[in-house]
Amino acid sequence: MTLNDPRIQRLITLIRAALIPPPGKGRIALAVTMGALCHVIFAIAVLSMMAAMFFGMSESFGTVPWPWAILANAALILQFPLVHSFLLSKRGTKIVSRLIPGPHGGTLATTTYAIIASIQLAALFLLWTPSGIIWYRAEGTAFALICTAYAATWLLLLKASFDAGAEVQSGALGWMSLMGKIKPVFPDMPTQGLFRLIRQPIYVAFALTLWAVPVWTPDQLALAISYTAYCLFAPRLKEKRFEQRYAAAFHRYRANVPYVLPKLTTKEPKDGANPAQQP
Repeated sequence: MTLNDPRIQRLITLIRAALIPPPGKGRIALAVTMGALCHVIFAIAVLSMMAAMFFGMSESFGTVPWPWAILANAALILQFPLVHSFLLSKRGTKIVSRLIPGPHGGTLATTTYAIIASIQLAALFLLWTPSGIIWYRAEGTAFALICTAYAATWLLLLKASFDAGAEVQSGALGWMSLMGKIKPVFPDMPTQGLFRLIRQPIYVAFALTLWAVPVWTPDQLALAISYTAYCLFAPRLKEKRFEQRYAAAFHRYRANVPYVLPKLTTKEPKDGANPAQQP
């Protein structure tokens, strides 16, 4: 990976524009406020997710009495995939673009979306009501090995997010574009890094984090099963959008790159070109 890598070039261009913003106190104030809000909530969501799953969902702030806690926890599980998928639809993206009043809602759409997704995840992991039942708690060598695997799955998720476009995944694209008064430039269809091996590395990496935990409870099992199912089936909707947007390029990419399980051997295109590139 070099500075000429398009993933790096996009970030450099975006950061440069944000560091030397054109005049406009109101615009800059809005951009900084949204950026700070986005990244603080994003950090809270990620840290709460990492900690909650590390303890098998046995530690949280939810206090709903049982058996009503079953319904509350089920609602927390369902709210993320349902809202997340809806906001990625055509109707959903229009709604997200209008949530910030004024002329900058469209530019801030990715930041607004990241804020909503982060709030959803934070709610899931902070408001969960633990069952109090612990089936297994790793100790000694097993604990060290599982913790290493858990850290590795998060690094894999970080790598997949970078390959997909760090500026979009983190929500930075919107507020930095507004700061620099430039049009948000979305990454092209990702085909580099882990996307050379499988088409859905972010979903696969997230699913792996659900299973590489040192503490197992009924809570963690319910979360792992439901969200693994989501990670297997939800990308089908994403691929329909890609099929409409990239047409033949996506068809070639899909024909050469497997969905979630990498091939043991890689078959290069005859002309040596990237299978997703337009002719």
